Amino acid sequence: MSEHKLQNLGNHARFDPLFHFFLAPLAMANLIVAIVYLIRHPHFYSAWLVVLSLAAFVLLFKLRLYPLKVQDRVIRLEERLRLQALAPPEWHSQIDRLSEDQFIGLRFAGDGEVVELAAQALEHHWNRKQIKERIKTWRADDWRV
Repeated sequence: MSEHKLQNLGNHARFDPLFHFFLAPLAMANLIVAIVYLIRHPHFYSAWLVVLSLAAFVLLFKLRLYPLKVQDRVIRLEERLRLQALAPPEWHSQIDRLSEDQFIGLRFAGDGEVVELAAQALEHHWNRKQIKERIKTWRADDWRV
């Protein structure tokens, strides 16, 4: 096992320090400074600075969200394949009823409980948080960025 703590519900959320603690605050500060400058010095160029700062802010978050969406798609595929391998054949038709949110929550469930949790998630319309709260055997996912 690696030298870090075992992953569980309480510690599975991850931060990317460069993004969360440097780039995002810097982009927000830049936007605020540009707005303050526009208010104090109303001019076309000041307004243009606000527009560019807003564009940079939006771009930064879009660049963060696109890879996360791809990861969600990969998780959905991995969990679909895992459920097909573990669930009885008569339950395979139910797999397509699971939402992306439910697949993402199920990725943390151990093989011994994932099928039962998937069935309960469908029956009770659980979201990813509700699924994760019910996991008994946590399966770490250290790959998510």
